[in-house]
Amino acid sequence: MVTVGALVGIGLVALGLVLTPGPNMVYLVSRSVTQGRRAGLVSLLGVAVGFLIYLAAAVAGIATVFLLVPALYTAVKLAGAAYLLWLAWRTLRPGGRSAFDPAPLPPDRPRRLFTMGLVTNLLNPKIAILYVSLLPQFIDPARGNVAVQSLLLGLTQIAIALTVNALIVLTAGAVSAFLVRRPAWARAQRYVMGSVLAGLAVRIAADRSRAAVATP
Repeated sequence: MVTVGALVGIGLVALGLVLTPGPNMVYLVSRSVTQGRRAGLVSLLGVAVGFLIYLAAAVAGIATVFLLVPALYTAVKLAGAAYLLWLAWRTLRPGGRSAFDPAPLPPDRPRRLFTMGLVTNLLNPKIAILYVSLLPQFIDPARGNVAVQSLLLGLTQIAIALTVNALIVLTAGAVSAFLVRRPAWARAQRYVMGSVLAGLAVRIAADRSRAAVATP
């Protein structure tokens, strides 16, 4: 029902997005470094549920809602772009910190870790745009049920995103220690990450495309 080309395409998109610094990466790294891998993995579980909520919405046809109410789609994009820009400023400003050098955080209970991971992902503009605008472009109504195609493509994206994020959680402490011993590398990482966040914010805000929807 779903072509190999579509699966490969959404896989590459998912890989590119998860490797681009964003709210999920910032939160997972920050929590993993300050509270340990277990806290990072609990937070990742919340992120996973956020993905499933987006997938359920995509299968239910939320893209159609955004297509019918373009102002709502624009508001979601601009709010997400503003959030990314704030993250970029927090990283690049004088005295700013890298995601791998977070400020000390008080330990959170598993329920709060899970909730924060969920909320961070639900407010992540990259994921919103992926499911609202990009995912439908890999769907071919002529190949069968659109909802089933959305489900298969979404599960592919989730599998890739969770695998990469789990590796980030498990290695965040080692990367942080490496950067602490090498201040020049830490500064370079901070500037690169902040620049990518700012660039992504500008790109999202300037994007004039409308929500895409697969129609028979």
